[in-house]
Amino acid sequence: MPLVFRPPGTSRPRKGRISVDVSVVVPAYNEADSLPELVERVRAALAPRVSSWEILIVDDGSTDATRDVLKSLAARYPELGYRSFLRNYGKSAALAIGFESAQGDRIVTMDADLQDDPDEIPMLLEKLDQGWDLVSGWKRVRHDPLTKRLPSRLFNSVTGSVSGLKLHDFNCGLKAYRGDVARDLPLYGELHRFLPAVAHWRGYRVTEMPVRHHPRRHGSSKFGSSRFVNGFLDLLTVTFVHSGRLSPLHVFGRIGLLFGLVGGGIFTGFVVSWLLGHPIHTRPIFFIALILMILAIQFISLGLLGELVVKGQSRPVIAFREDD
Repeated sequence: MPLVFRPPGTSRPRKGRISVDVSVVVPAYNEADSLPELVERVRAALAPRVSSWEILIVDDGSTDATRDVLKSLAARYPELGYRSFLRNYGKSAALAIGFESAQGDRIVTMDADLQDDPDEIPMLLEKLDQGWDLVSGWKRVRHDPLTKRLPSRLFNSVTGSVSGLKLHDFNCGLKAYRGDVARDLPLYGELHRFLPAVAHWRGYRVTEMPVRHHPRRHGSSKFGSSRFVNGFLDLLTVTFVHSGRLSPLHVFGRIGLLFGLVGGGIFTGFVVSWLLGHPIHTRPIFFIALILMILAIQFISLGLLGELVVKGQSRPVIAFREDD
């Protein structure tokens, strides 16, 4: 049974799937100060323009008063639901649960820190209705420190080159999806950074539009310097696993075969020399050939292991608080 968001006090999840026009999915981690204003502004943006809607907030194991604030807000607003993770699983896990539980024919995602502007939601939905499957926000004027903007530009440039999808801002939290598209996209690890690229590889129509971006008013950024290294490694992962163009065995196997051919050629030379009656002397090139043969076996084995990982990928098990 799919997980369903519900306010505290509801005895059991709703059965079946009741379709609504728009679901707004918001991952939140230690954003207690931002959530009341965020909910009010999302409601104000949707109420005059959308017939039916819901706000789904995923508390990603916050250690501040986020969960208490969500309880209070859910008691006031029947269209608001939330779930709380027992610990911090990351943004991808939060979005995965949000997509799985969302009942909207269209799904909008945004961050909880008030840097994304809820007033942009109607424009994103209008763009989506023009025939696109995913509309990604583009923070053309970005109110973040230089230490975040420069790596982001590099990330967007490299991701665009690898994916073949030219977007200015792959990782903008403000996006609009068709509901069936969002639920079809795989989400684990740090894959949320590459959802437009994955959607593009799967054949969906992806575009972007400029959106307003505001300075952070509460708290601090939850992403440290490790995101730079993780971003590069995740790009390799998503390229192998989801692009459909590269197979781990094909990539690493070719490298292994190259090493094997060179090492095997050198060994063949030694064998021919021995068959012709020449004594085999220990030379440095013999050890080079030996190393090349070992590397060949390792690269081919790495490719085979990569294939097993790609074929057998699975989502992590996530624990929830029982009283949500």
